Amino acid sequence: MAQTSTPISDALLRVEGVSVRFGGIVALDGVSFEVQRGQIAGLIGPNGAGKTTLFNCLSRLYACQEGRITFGSTNLLAVPQHAVAGLGIGRTFQNLALFASMSVLGNVMVGRHSRTGSGVAANALRLPHTGREWQATEARARELIHLLDLDAVAEVPVAALPFGTKKRVELARALAGDPTLLLLDEPASGLNHDEVNGLARLIREVRDRFQLTVLLVEHHMGLVMGISDKVVALNFGRKIAEGTPAEVGAHPAVVEAYLGAAA
Repeated sequence: MAQTSTPISDALLRVEGVSVRFGGIVALDGVSFEVQRGQIAGLIGPNGAGKTTLFNCLSRLYACQEGRITFGSTNLLAVPQHAVAGLGIGRTFQNLALFASMSVLGNVMVGRHSRTGSGVAANALRLPHTGREWQATEARARELIHLLDLDAVAEVPVAALPFGTKKRVELARALAGDPTLLLLDEPASGLNHDEVNGLARLIREVRDRFQLTVLLVEHHMGLVMGISDKVVALNFGRKIAEGTPAEVGAHPAVVEAYLGAAA
């Protein structure tokens, strides 16, 4: 199990009393928790628990009616959606959001856009600094492609790749923006046993190499409990447990949420 010596007061992400409603449906109901710098934190719960809704709030895809989300010292809810990546938040998606006709290299380079400064006019005029920026972007993309063992398919269109490989491409693209917080939305979905084991090692490696904080939504309990420093459990939009993987896995409310009251 992953361990961390991060001081308890050193929170990178604070979610405080967040509530989200869609008409009469309450998707999140006063959810609060913190993720410390350098932690791998797992967010679990049955289908419909509110996990992806919370991720969408963190990405500014959804607005919340109540509560506060703080990233470092920044009120995240005051940040426009297009500026989230530039703050240092990277994300993968449950349903892959790749450009199918583009190569692996092109997809990863797209993930670098939040760290480039050239505008449309400068690129159209091919000013000298745009060429240097392009070269630096490509070099960074190829570094990540090598790290994620994608060299052999760097020039291959994403549409031609198997699902597990596409997952690694999306992770590389998320890392291309140099995030300090990495949001992984069901990274093990669709992967076989060997691929899940490889994913666990990879998540630890990128956390350590890039000094990241990781928050993942995942249904694969073996993965979550094996790599997380802490786990937060949701059910019907409410937090029902928070603690170490062992504490949350044994919590009566979590057992009931997954197995039913008679379990």
